[in-house]
Amino acid sequence: MSAGTETLNRTRVEALLGPQLTPEQARSIFAQGQESVVFALLTLAKLLAEQQALVTQPDPSAPSAQTPPYLKPTRSARAKARGARPGHPGQRRAAPIRIDRRDDHTLTACPTCHGPVAACRSSRTRLIEDIPEDIQPVVTEHTIRRYWCSKCSKHVEPVVPDALPGSQIGLRVVVLSAWLHYLLGTTLSQIIDVFNFHLHFKLTPGGLVQMWQRLREMVFAWYLQIQEQALDSAVLHADETGWRVNGKTHWLWCFTTQNLTFYLIDRCRGSPTLKKFFKREFAGTLVSDFWGAYNAVVCAHKQKCLPHLLRDLKRTTHYHHPGGDWPAFAKALKRLIRDALRLSKRRSKLSKKRFARRCERLKRRLHDLLAQPWEQKHARRLLKRLRRHENELFTFLEHPEVPADNNHAERMVRPAVIVRKNSYANGSEEGAKTQAVLMSVFRTLKQRGHHPVATALTALRAYLQTGQLPPLPQPITANG
Repeated sequence: MSAGTETLNRTRVEALLGPQLTPEQARSIFAQGQESVVFALLTLAKLLAEQQALVTQPDPSAPSAQTPPYLKPTRSARAKARGARPGHPGQRRAAPIRIDRRDDHTLTACPTCHGPVAACRSSRTRLIEDIPEDIQPVVTEHTIRRYWCSKCSKHVEPVVPDALPGSQIGLRVVVLSAWLHYLLGTTLSQIIDVFNFHLHFKLTPGGLVQMWQRLREMVFAWYLQIQEQALDSAVLHADETGWRVNGKTHWLWCFTTQNLTFYLIDRCRGSPTLKKFFKREFAGTLVSDFWGAYNAVVCAHKQKCLPHLLRDLKRTTHYHHPGGDWPAFAKALKRLIRDALRLSKRRSKLSKKRFARRCERLKRRLHDLLAQPWEQKHARRLLKRLRRHENELFTFLEHPEVPADNNHAERMVRPAVIVRKNSYANGSEEGAKTQAVLMSVFRTLKQRGHHPVATALTALRAYLQTGQLPPLPQPITANG
């Protein structure tokens, strides 16, 4: 067969391949011989591989949650084995304080061969903690005696601290349901289904939401104390995420430290919301991403999240494939950031004078990098950002208590995102206020080592009896 005939046949075969291929055309390809059939199969395999590559490559602008799991790349193997290293002492659950019941298990025959068995001197114990089968709600009839006060010239009666005024539902049910909804993200319908399975007085969605709003009013003083203590903190992390209120776009702001979290839901994502939180000049260090609204905050120091900058470099290189002087710019900036992070980890191994010299060297490298005339558009975009925040990139080197990332704020935002996904945010402005207050209170109590439900119950009973809420509990230290 000549070269011209082979080229003609291959061209004809390529034209026939596709979904429009008929049985007669397939037989004509087969009649041309073995080479034509092999060429047709290889061509079809190539077309299938190209189509699969188009399907499996996700859209760069699509969120990760919208990409099917089977289209995502397989994770690499773990860098280290699970568990503690060999030689470390084992870990087990602590034994319970009390044992409510004891069962003795004996044998009369072998469970394998069913033959006779003889008792041994040895035995072992096994502790099992479970929820009792017959969970029954407690219905209490309160007899409230009335008295006459001659000084006030009116009837008075003692306060019942076990429920909200005028409510038939106990205070524990209200607090426990609020904890499940606002901290753990359990939906309202799920709470209603579980509680109504046990309660005699059936709950309704509207009635439960109204009790949560009353609960918000009672613990609002704690919410204000969380805000004041956040403004007095040395290092404060800030982040924000989208929120929906009555179908309209709002924003959930998160201001957090290691022992408190303050949530604020507002329609604005700009500086007016920050002015609502920062009622006075902040004397500590604000750690945030590069969102422009944080530029309006007046504070002693600021630290921008360096991992955000590294992710921006990686995303730009991966999706835009910029040329020109971008590779040199990205390489220099990435190396500078990683050198700063490594220097921070070696702080304890270097003398103060040597550490200070290396910090000054990093600042000079940053200044030289920003002084160069970079031409690529993405390099100029990041250059503008870096020049604006030049003094806010290496604050963590001067202050050891300041981290180089904003991971803590992102971790505190994540539970709120789960609540948003489960409950579809809020349906009203009142619901948004209740969400922010109760979520802040329960999250702060958990961060401080207190049981959110038990601590809130104790404080609310004191509020019902005295009319004043106790101070916000302080963090539990390692020594108790």
